[in-house]
Amino acid sequence: MSEPKKLYIKTYGCQMNVYDSERMAEALGGAGYVETATPDDADMILLNTCHIREKAAEKIYSELGRFRGLKTARPDLTIGVAGCVAQAEGEEIMRRQPMVDLVVGPQSYHRLPELEAKARSGEKALDTDFPAEDKFEHMPARPKAKRAPTAFLTVQEGCDKFCAFCVVPYTRGAEVSRPAARVLAEARDLVERGVREITLLGQNVNAYHGASDGGDWSLARLVRELARVDGLDRIRYTTSHPNDMEDDLIAAHGDEPKLMPYLHLPVQAGSDRILKAMNRKHTAEQYIRLIERIRAARPDILISGDFIVGFPGETDADFADTMALIRQVGYGTAYSFKYSARPGTPAAEKALVDPQVADARLQELQALLAEQQRATQESMVGRDVSVLFEKPGRQPGQMVGKSDYLHAVHVADDTIAKGDIRRVRITRSGTNSLAGTLVG
Repeated sequence: MSEPKKLYIKTYGCQMNVYDSERMAEALGGAGYVETATPDDADMILLNTCHIREKAAEKIYSELGRFRGLKTARPDLTIGVAGCVAQAEGEEIMRRQPMVDLVVGPQSYHRLPELEAKARSGEKALDTDFPAEDKFEHMPARPKAKRAPTAFLTVQEGCDKFCAFCVVPYTRGAEVSRPAARVLAEARDLVERGVREITLLGQNVNAYHGASDGGDWSLARLVRELARVDGLDRIRYTTSHPNDMEDDLIAAHGDEPKLMPYLHLPVQAGSDRILKAMNRKHTAEQYIRLIERIRAARPDILISGDFIVGFPGETDADFADTMALIRQVGYGTAYSFKYSARPGTPAAEKALVDPQVADARLQELQALLAEQQRATQESMVGRDVSVLFEKPGRQPGQMVGKSDYLHAVHVADDTIAKGDIRRVRITRSGTNSLAGTLVG
């Protein structure tokens, strides 16, 4: 029996890329690969890339440069680039980095075994098509190995919104939802292998409309059906678009106890003028009213968001509107970035805000968000929360997990096992985590 080949995958970006990397490893497992934690002894190196952050492509070229010595020493080492940068710049990657053997887009990675075989034979392998077939239908059965207590599960891909700053419609394609029966089957399989919490993933996950015998299911219907799976104790979903937040999903937050009280609902800006320029197709007032409806259904829900600062044309007044929205909503946590142009997007053709002005605005906005996060965490002190424990902490006897509100919580108690869900009384708030003791 021949020795298995070793695969090193480095994942960039969102949770969907984490899920995709798992499926890529499973696909290549059928070609005789096992994962390794270091590129030094790998037979294949695969970078699963993200195109959202600033200078994403340049960072990948820099990373590839670090592998040049490995490739020189071992010419039979296969180097591949996958994901959104691969989709956007496939031919350019191969031109600029001739040592790359394989490039595959996020909709074609089910073809990885045949692309790997082609690369092994000495040919360059490039596949950045948007295939008609469902890639998930062509993936091998998932291995039956024991899993961590939490898992990601992609249910929807692509985006039809065409926000002016975003490359996702060009790298992930149009919105597509996986059939409901396949999602349920994969969820049951994960639960059988020890998963107690599943996070449903999609570029616009609340636009889910999965085919079923009785007609398309909404995300709310999918959540309610998943809640009936024995052993699945927690359900989350991300990332959502305000325009797809339907009444049935809002209601599910109020009456489905397995749906966790945390919602990531990006708004990007608080100025109607900037929202229009972003092609968001909603106003700040509509977003605020939506948050009010969600909180009416689930008063304790923690809201998370995304903000872009320094979008082309943003004035001091526009930025003030964004700060006002943040103060009015009150975020438990949020992610914020200075605008950077993505080639091929409508906003890339517009004049940038002065970088120093944008930097100053970003610091001011992040200070406000940090203040809100700190206040939210401090408000948890003295409360009892449910915590799913995932791994040992840094201190002996300590275990770390996530609360229902997605806060990291650590408890020093040697009676806790990985995968336990226990009631915890929060005793202290740290910078990015909470400490507590078991209740009872």
